[in-house]
Amino acid sequence: MISRRFAAALSGMLCLFAAFPAPAAPAHPVHKPAAAYVPIPLADTVRVAMVTTLGTIEIDLDGKHAPITTANFLHYVDTKHFDGIVFYRAMHMAGDPQPQGLIQGGLRDTRLLYPPIAHEPTTQTGLSHKAGTIAMARGAPGTATTDFFIMLSDMTGLDADPKGATPDLQAGFAVFGTVVSGMDVARKIWDAPMSPTLGEGVMRGQMLADPVKVLTVRREPLPATAPPTAPAQ
Repeated sequence: MISRRFAAALSGMLCLFAAFPAPAAPAHPVHKPAAAYVPIPLADTVRVAMVTTLGTIEIDLDGKHAPITTANFLHYVDTKHFDGIVFYRAMHMAGDPQPQGLIQGGLRDTRLLYPPIAHEPTTQTGLSHKAGTIAMARGAPGTATTDFFIMLSDMTGLDADPKGATPDLQAGFAVFGTVVSGMDVARKIWDAPMSPTLGEGVMRGQMLADPVKVLTVRREPLPATAPPTAPAQ
């Protein structure tokens, strides 16, 4: 059962995610690349390096269990639309051990958005909002575009709950990868100074005073797997 404190925090998160998805009617048309995007065949695991002004975060995207969400993220990576985005929010929650909460980033230029993607609930993927995972922010299910969050702690209350009291709780959020290096960088972003005035309603006090810039996001090769050792004679 979700505690009253966590339920209140979750309510605030849902309000935020509703405030920052791609608008239903953006002021600018959705960007259309000059050349058709031809995706690289999706592997079970795809590693990306997210270089920020505070350091690099390496993430293994789970193409096997969350193919739709992973392919969407890579679409923005391969077209370099993630270059220059920012981490703009750090959600702090009480509890031990610290840190408890998440950091959130995404693309603010609506001209560079691609169409929203189908929702991949954790009941379908088998994934969960554990510390170090990455998941998509959204408004209603099926509206996710670029905004994502990285968990600083376990928050399994964000998983899909078929018995949840609301459609949002029933759908949960879409986990699609895990940070394999750079959680210290995520912690630096989480620790960055917060603005006491930015944000509306429950969001006030959760916005970074100076958003942390993401310089580049690129695919990188997975470490080579050592060949099996021959059995001793």
